[in-house]
Amino acid sequence: MSVPRTSRLAGQIQAEASEVLAREVHDPGIGFVTLTRVQVTPDLQLARLYYTTLGDPAARRATERALERATPFLRRQLGQRLRLRRVPEVQFVFDQSIAHQARVEEILREIHASEAATPSDDSEPGSSDADDD
Repeated sequence: MSVPRTSRLAGQIQAEASEVLAREVHDPGIGFVTLTRVQVTPDLQLARLYYTTLGDPAARRATERALERATPFLRRQLGQRLRLRRVPEVQFVFDQSIAHQARVEEILREIHASEAATPSDDSEPGSSDADDD
């Protein structure tokens, strides 16, 4: 029974936290932040909010610090909006999976480009049209 509750709570936290970050947190350090997923521990004590943001590593560090500053406010807002007896601790985690996915796509594009640039020889070595009889 705990799995549906944790996943339901994770979805609610993601929706509410996204809205609070977009509309109510006025820290200039929080630029364009997207919450990609939320994981809630089975005991409902910790919610990990995975996020992505645009920019170089310096901008990412600035966003990370701004999110840390906004965490107490966000947690209070979640408590009011979700009406939980115990609001989970909130931990922001930069989502590396998006960067990894982009890198894999880049490698695949490079492979396809190199295959297109290399003339392909349709016949295998040692095979001839006479083998088709």
